[in-house]
Amino acid sequence: MLLTLSTTHHPATDLGYLLHKNPHRPQSFELSFGHAHVFYPEATEARTTVALLLEVDPVGLVRERRGPSGEGGVLEQYVNDRPYVASSFLSVALARTFRNAMSGSSKERPDLAGQPLPLVARLSVLPCRGGEPFLRKLFEPLGYTVTATRHALDETVPDWGHSRYFTVTLEAHTRLSDLLTHLYVLIPVLDDDKHYWVGDEEVEKLLRHGEGWLAAHPERDIITRRYLRHRKSLAREALERLSGDEAPEPEEGTQTRNQEEAALESRLSLNEQRLQAVVAVLKESGATRVVDLGCGEGKLLRALLKERQFTDILGMDVSFRSLEIARDRLDLDRMPELQRRRIQLLHGSLMYRDARLAGYEAASVIEVIEHLDAPRLAAFERVLFESARPNVVALTTPNAEYNVRFESLPAGTFRHRDHRFEWTRAEFESWAQGICERFGYSVRFLPVGPLDLDVGAPTQMAVFAR
Repeated sequence: MLLTLSTTHHPATDLGYLLHKNPHRPQSFELSFGHAHVFYPEATEARTTVALLLEVDPVGLVRERRGPSGEGGVLEQYVNDRPYVASSFLSVALARTFRNAMSGSSKERPDLAGQPLPLVARLSVLPCRGGEPFLRKLFEPLGYTVTATRHALDETVPDWGHSRYFTVTLEAHTRLSDLLTHLYVLIPVLDDDKHYWVGDEEVEKLLRHGEGWLAAHPERDIITRRYLRHRKSLAREALERLSGDEAPEPEEGTQTRNQEEAALESRLSLNEQRLQAVVAVLKESGATRVVDLGCGEGKLLRALLKERQFTDILGMDVSFRSLEIARDRLDLDRMPELQRRRIQLLHGSLMYRDARLAGYEAASVIEVIEHLDAPRLAAFERVLFESARPNVVALTTPNAEYNVRFESLPAGTFRHRDHRFEWTRAEFESWAQGICERFGYSVRFLPVGPLDLDVGAPTQMAVFAR
């Protein structure tokens, strides 16, 4: 199996310093499944190419029981494509031979290691389960120009058609560490297999090597599932942490705090009033396609389903557990087919642009923004108002001035322990006006709940119109 990396950076021989491999001295490395050889077919100041040649011994894998499990003696264990195609074996070889380059460190050229360079990677044979479209979906969002040549299943028998193997060239102006990391993660994803057991440590590897790019990748979910060999519990943990930018919070903690806030507001039936107010705004907008961001356990989704006006309803939340509860409470699995077509649940983060949110005419955001700190709130603003850009947004948040009316709430504390802030009416209106100025919206404000002449209503709503 052959991988080559080339650059035309001047002087191109600096590639040897970044890879910690002397262009004038071929090197070989013994691996548990074979050998890796590193050498330079060309090394001039104008252009330098390094080659990683991987020799996999499939017979040795079976005899020494270091390969995949299976019944001993079956032909497939001895005759397979592993010696010839890019797979998780190549990822392991990359991590072993180019470890320092993958980490972005270079003792001799530290500044260069952090700079984008003109780079070209060529994989001689790359399996693509999903074909060329899937290959492009993985690499093009990362800024690569992809050239793929598909191999025939058997050149002597054209009628057999094409195989799932491609010769692939990736070109980009990027850091060498980024290119190596992308290859390390995505090659096993394209192959949709790994030659070793996948456990908890693989989640940490994925998060470490995916830092800075995987969370925002449009194919994040399928990358995660395939990298973790479709182990649901591991994929769920990884996606939770990717979406939340932090370790997933214990479910019992979330439920406890939700119960605390609900108990505080129960005397006012405030949650029900919020839902009714938001449904009324969405109906008034005339929208038929609606997305509920931070849908939680699906209470608003249930109310929207009762309104025939809404023909396409999307609920999105960062918590897998909340979506599972929503699915159960909505009884999606037993819902009549025509009704089921109207609604879908989506796992995703409000922190990252998501093409799946495009085309929805209206969006609801109920009691969400107060859970976001300043950097995440700024990211959310761009995701919703700059990227998704619905015509109408109904957004609610607590009115901090009303907190004095909750006798059980100590002075100066928030209604919810996870709130990062609670705004006064003036603060909320100032923030909303800033949204309008930056993203081209107008806004009106509506009180939700009993209106107090001194401190306002317990919930404040902004209705943005594009």
